[in-house]
Amino acid sequence: MNLNGRKFVMMSSTASAVNLESPTEFLYEEADGVVWGSYTGDTVTHGRFVGTRDGDQVSIAYAHALKAGGKAGGRSSSRVETGDDGLLRLVEEFSFDGDDTVHVSVCTEVPQP
Repeated sequence: MNLNGRKFVMMSSTASAVNLESPTEFLYEEADGVVWGSYTGDTVTHGRFVGTRDGDQVSIAYAHALKAGGKAGGRSSSRVETGDDGLLRLVEEFSFDGDDTVHVSVCTEVPQP
């Protein structure tokens, strides 16, 4: 398994309602167990993340600018799962800096042509 070059879209989140017509999209890169990438859409104008992957566990720190104004950042831990269709899914537990509330989101891989 390698996340390099994979694109995911957010399907659900306990932190906010997800606009399924314009969900947040995540672009992943990976080399030697280090992951990084960018995201945009829904409530985010632009965001960046960096972290590590060990087996099916991904740990990252993230920061983004909000469409409503302001910024947010935090940390997350994701479990990578493979669906029956062979596409990956990320089940993520995350929290924002300054708030101990743990949120859960689910992102699914977008098939590449």
